[in-house]
Amino acid sequence: MSDISTKQAFIRAKAVDGRVKWSRHALGKLGAEIATVRDVESALQRAELIEDYPHLHRHLPDCLVLVFVSARNPMHCVVALDEDTNFVLVVTVYRPLEKEWNDDWRTRR
Repeated sequence: MSDISTKQAFIRAKAVDGRVKWSRHALGKLGAEIATVRDVESALQRAELIEDYPHLHRHLPDCLVLVFVSARNPMHCVVALDEDTNFVLVVTVYRPLEKEWNDDWRTRR
């Protein structure tokens, strides 16, 4: 999988199919973010890939996606894409900070 639109479609499809796994780290961060696994997995069905990370230091390629768990609740998720076993892994999740991100939540300051 090389292009962004294909990766974004893969993430959305796996979320629709319930093919999402969670790292222990992501689950811990999620509790602090006041959202549920169900909220984020539902939002991943409409995820927008905003940064693509190369396959450098990790076993799986990963990327940063923007999701909205509600109209006024943007979150960023780093997800790894595992084509071989047909799932996405949520590596971490956090609320983007205004001082680090432009108003669109897609562009770093």
